[in-house]
Amino acid sequence: MSAVTYATAQLLRALPRARIGRALGRLADHRWSDAVGRAVVGVYARVYDVRLDECVESGGWSSFDAFFTRRLRDGARPLDRDPRVITSPADGRVESLGAIDEGGAFVVKGRPYSVAELVGGEDEARRFLGGSACVVYLSPRDYHRVHAPISGTVRRIRSMPGDYYPVNAVGVRHVPNLFCRNRRVSLEIDADGGAGRVTVVMVVAMIVGRITTVGVPEHDVPLGDHVFEPPLRVQRGDELGVFHLGSTAVVLAEKRACGPWLVGEGPVRYGQALLRGGQG
Repeated sequence: MSAVTYATAQLLRALPRARIGRALGRLADHRWSDAVGRAVVGVYARVYDVRLDECVESGGWSSFDAFFTRRLRDGARPLDRDPRVITSPADGRVESLGAIDEGGAFVVKGRPYSVAELVGGEDEARRFLGGSACVVYLSPRDYHRVHAPISGTVRRIRSMPGDYYPVNAVGVRHVPNLFCRNRRVSLEIDADGGAGRVTVVMVVAMIVGRITTVGVPEHDVPLGDHVFEPPLRVQRGDELGVFHLGSTAVVLAEKRACGPWLVGEGPVRYGQALLRGGQG
C-alpha cells in the first residue's frame, strides 16, 4: 500500500460522507444557465471522454443531473439476441465475477461478501446459494441508467440504509465489506418460465445524491420494502433505475437461473451477455 493511498483511505473515514453526498446531490439538481451548462458539459466530456453522439440530446440539459442521467439514442446499445442469456444491467467495468458459495458469500478483489448483508436478509440470501454474482463498476464517463438483465416480474424493491464510502479502487481495497456497508437498493426479478431469480443491487457511492427506480415515484427511493401487487412486468433491457451521480451494480443469479460466464473482468455495456441462463 502506498503512503498516498493509505492517507486517502484515512481521510475518507474522517469525512462527513452522507452530508457531502446530499450537498452534491442538491448542487447537481440545481438548474443552470445555458452558458454554464455548455461549459461544464464540454469540460466534463473532454476529461472523461464521454460519447455525446450516443445520447438522445446533443445539448441543452437543464442541470448537471439531467446531463449525468442522459438517455441513449435507440440502437446505441443493442441487446444480445439470445433469449437464454442474462445481460449486463449497465455500462461499466466487470470488476469481479464468480460463484456464491454454500456459506452464502462471494469474493470481490480477495474479500468475501455476505449475500445476506447485501440483500438485507437471510431468507432472501438462501435462494442464491450455489448461484453466481457479478460486480459492474460505473465510472464517471459511463451511462448511468440501469436495465433489466432478464425478462420477468418484479415483486419487491428493497431500499436499505448505509454509509456513503466511495466504490472506486481505494474504497474497495480499504473499506471492509464495502458494498454491504453502503446504502443500496435491490430489485428482485423472477425470470420468466420459472427459471429462477436474478437480483440487481444498486450500491451508492460517496457522491451519489439519490437513486430512482421503476414503480417508486419518489425523488429518492424511500427506505424499506416496496411490494407490488400485481407485480411489475419487465422485459429484458427495460429501464429499472437511475443513479443520480455514479456507483456500482451487483448482479446476483439463483443457481437454477445461471450457467457459464460469457465475459471476464473488463469493460462491458448494458445489453451485453454476462452469462448463460439456466434451464427452467
